[in-house]
Amino acid sequence: MSTRPPIAGMVAPGFEAVRQAFEDNFTHRGELGAAVAAFHRGKKVVDLWGGYTTPARDVAWAEDTLLVVMSTTKGLASMTLAIAHARGWLDYDAPVAHYWPEFAQHGKQDITVRQLTAHEAGLLYPDEKLPVDKMLDLDWAAAVLARQTPLWPPGRQHGYHTMTLGLYMQELVRRCDPQGRSLGRVFAEEIAAPLGIEFYIGLPDSVPDARLATIETFSAGRALWGLRKMPWAAIKAVMRPGSLLFRSYGVFEGLDWNDRASLRPELPASNGVGSARAIARAYSAFAEGGTELGLSPQTFDSLTAPPSHATTADAVLGVPTHFSLGFIRPGPEVQFGSSPRAFGAPGAGGSFAFADPDAHLGYAYAMNKMDFYLDDDPRELALRNALYAALR
Repeated sequence: MSTRPPIAGMVAPGFEAVRQAFEDNFTHRGELGAAVAAFHRGKKVVDLWGGYTTPARDVAWAEDTLLVVMSTTKGLASMTLAIAHARGWLDYDAPVAHYWPEFAQHGKQDITVRQLTAHEAGLLYPDEKLPVDKMLDLDWAAAVLARQTPLWPPGRQHGYHTMTLGLYMQELVRRCDPQGRSLGRVFAEEIAAPLGIEFYIGLPDSVPDARLATIETFSAGRALWGLRKMPWAAIKAVMRPGSLLFRSYGVFEGLDWNDRASLRPELPASNGVGSARAIARAYSAFAEGGTELGLSPQTFDSLTAPPSHATTADAVLGVPTHFSLGFIRPGPEVQFGSSPRAFGAPGAGGSFAFADPDAHLGYAYAMNKMDFYLDDDPRELALRNALYAALR
């Protein structure tokens, strides 16, 4: 077997440094398998894939390889809510209970869609575990979610809703869509199909196993070594079983990223499956204002407006974060894009994707070897820096 990992794809003239950075990830930064893509002014300028789809390094990454991208899924789910807003089905400033009356239980009657999608609702985990196989029953899941009591007065602070945000977004879409479609179906029909991209929130059985990359998760040794890469506040939260971060990750019972049973339900905050190419294409459409998807100027202005947080301290992650309408936003501590109008979503292990409207850029990086950085994973950052250098 060759010691040099296979790398394929294209870069447009002037973007050769991105390919070099991608190659360097394999030779110098421990990459296993990955893909990166970028669209500038609607045209593809980077589309690279390489390495291996398995930790055994016995299957080469292919052009049509797909993988689960963890919380990067939140960005695609948030695009779906934006479509609902543009269609007039959803008002960001309306109470969630306006669309979902049962949600009003236990003091949640005044929580707005904007507060919920800014991680301000205090609904980090339900009182009972959610078995992955039961998540196919959306009515059952909605009843569990509606019964929850907020952990803090809604709107007073914000904290990352690691797994639950997508579940609440799911039910919102089901309630406001005139056809009562699930979030995954609305995404498929209103975003994926018009753009001709392959990304699934709820993986269909028609996708063969051979196309799926295996995720190299954390062994005990890798986890201990990787902790040094995280901020001290996040390390304390990860190591303490009773912490909000620890409990917010443990929402689902039986979750296994390498088991199709965990990819089949629609978990719109965590189990989207697709390619970097598809994600970058979707963000490119939004970076250009979303007109090809019927996004209204009012919706686009909402997506690019500053976050509503009065403070930046994240009650879950322990570090400053900025969220708005489901997306992470640039701030003094987390920087990406060319202006504060950028919006995107990172995923556990290192994946990241975003739209940069001022640079007319849609970008995505995804990999199957997880690492411990909360942001600016060196593999992804090297690609992003090379991309912006090329744009300049």
